[in-house]
Amino acid sequence: MSILNILQYPNSGLKRQAVPVSDVKEPQIQQIIADMLETLAHTEHCAGLSATQLDMPNPPRITVIAPMPNLEKTLVLVNPEIAYKEGSVVGLEGCMSVYPSDISAEVKRAEVITLRALDREGEEIEMTTGDFLAICIQHEIDHLDGVLYIDHLSPLKRRFLEKKILKVRKNLE
Repeated sequence: MSILNILQYPNSGLKRQAVPVSDVKEPQIQQIIADMLETLAHTEHCAGLSATQLDMPNPPRITVIAPMPNLEKTLVLVNPEIAYKEGSVVGLEGCMSVYPSDISAEVKRAEVITLRALDREGEEIEMTTGDFLAICIQHEIDHLDGVLYIDHLSPLKRRFLEKKILKVRKNLE
């Protein structure tokens, strides 16, 4: 297993759309899942990672989500899609690819979702969830579609955040 490099904004790789997985049991896909789990486990304060955030060619449509109060073990989602959304909630979000120690913003998301995906063994998953897990799943599926949480901001809030990002990047150089 390897710890993979997490791409940082504004890397153009973050805008890639993930490639659907045709065979979950393929050794290359299982290796990517193992590497993603290893990366997640070794990334402090990380709730989830999507393959499009990682430095790999043609990232597959896979995301991994860390255990949390209503999730006993790490969730591996292959070809995830949201089948149903209900309500809305605004919450503070950050991202491992957008300077998480310094940058965050309030984002509007669906309050409750129904998710359909395959697990690591290729078995179908269907679950309805709310709270932080629903927000996390929506955030990670956005990544698989080449969308960052900052893309959900109004033009004014986005400009403000872009200026803040420039300052953070300058301080890191």
